[in-house]
Amino acid sequence: MFTGLIEEIGEIVAIEPLGDSLRLTVAGPLVTSDATHGASIAVSGVCLTVIEQGADETGRGTFSADVMAQSIKMSTLGDLSVGSKVNLERAARLDTRLGGHIVQGHVDGTATLLTVADGDAWRTLRFALSRDLAPLLVDKGSVTLSGTSLTVSAISPAAETEQWFEVSLIPETLEATTLGALSPGDRVNVETDLIARHVERMLSFTPQA
Repeated sequence: MFTGLIEEIGEIVAIEPLGDSLRLTVAGPLVTSDATHGASIAVSGVCLTVIEQGADETGRGTFSADVMAQSIKMSTLGDLSVGSKVNLERAARLDTRLGGHIVQGHVDGTATLLTVADGDAWRTLRFALSRDLAPLLVDKGSVTLSGTSLTVSAISPAAETEQWFEVSLIPETLEATTLGALSPGDRVNVETDLIARHVERMLSFTPQA
């Protein structure tokens, strides 16, 4: 379990194809400072398990994790290359303040950035949203983008053919995460609200009149 508060921006230092899966090696001095074998670390919102630890040539702590085919299909991890920047967060402790919201690290899909609009002290990003994920987002509700806990600041009406949603980012978020470097056409990992997913599942079993 995570909170969606990014601890550091890491860097991909190695990628090893393993059949239909991948083994990623990620440099992240902070998240590896107390990591142990089997620990969970969210990499741009995808919960991965530490299988090896080490250091790169500059002395930065690194960890390796396997990414299965399902995670590659549902996320942007398959698009990464050596040198790519990723958001990193260690699993939350029970005594952690929940500054973001409950994040599982189970990505529902991806969203493509449509537009970027800068305000005086913030930046608004508009993303395209697939119709299957659209019912799981609500105005002023929580959404996780590439591991970052955010609030939906605007969303398209249900009747619109092309669904979209917006988030507004403060300078701290732009600086502390990879979201500040996004350009139109870039994709991000999306995890919708856990409660919304449960409600959708329950309603699918409701007898039709």
